[in-house]
Amino acid sequence: MPLDQGTDEPAFLSRLERLATVDSTQRVVRDWLSDGVPEVAIAVADEQAAGRGRLDRSWVAPPGAALLLSAGFRPHDLAAGHGWRLAAVVSLAMLDAAEEAAGLPDGRLALKWPNDIVAAGDDEPRKVAGVLGEAAMGADGLVATAVVGIGIDADWRRADFPPELASSMTSLRELGGDRPIDREQLLDAFLQRLEPRYEALRRGRFDVGGWSARQVTTGHQVEVVSGGSRLVGRASGVDPEQGSLRLVIDGREQSVDAGDVVRCRLIG
Repeated sequence: MPLDQGTDEPAFLSRLERLATVDSTQRVVRDWLSDGVPEVAIAVADEQAAGRGRLDRSWVAPPGAALLLSAGFRPHDLAAGHGWRLAAVVSLAMLDAAEEAAGLPDGRLALKWPNDIVAAGDDEPRKVAGVLGEAAMGADGLVATAVVGIGIDADWRRADFPPELASSMTSLRELGGDRPIDREQLLDAFLQRLEPRYEALRRGRFDVGGWSARQVTTGHQVEVVSGGSRLVGRASGVDPEQGSLRLVIDGREQSVDAGDVVRCRLIG
């Protein structure tokens, strides 16, 4: 059942429901869009029983430890090739909101191509959040509907991290010096930042500079497992049109498409 909803939600939202336990917020919002619910529609859950990430990986967090949400969009005039920018604006909005909510300095969080928010400054950046985007195309070659899900480890204590993930993950609470994280404040901060970024995207503008500058892979030697192949090279940046990773191998630059990537890891 939906939790009580406040009366001061941002006007750009058509629907915002807070759910206690749900199988997947992605499924909830996908069903809303299929039923004709207008954008922007957001489902937030305390717990997901069947949350999934990219490549159908499971995504599990204790109840109340993470902010789990999916946002449904009906963008106008967004080409299929630019559909990835919806996930990008969601990621950028959450990254900025998370730094504020945890009292972190600018730049403490970064984007790790293709779909993670991580804590910057470590040899191997630790994951804070994962993003999952899916879109349905119209006959005109434009994005008809899209759902972007994000799960961010918010008020998760380090002592409660799963042993098998403790070395590769972190949370806003840990990064903030065990400062409790209010998920409602984090959600509010996210929505405040999502609205202008999405409205700009609908008008044909995308923050290429901000998205590129936040990529922790740029300038580093990386290993990419893609389409059954293992590629090792220096990441020279990201393509602002395709959203792909630019990888220099033996002096030659090539692009790696995010859809084929199984793993991207910094190795130097």
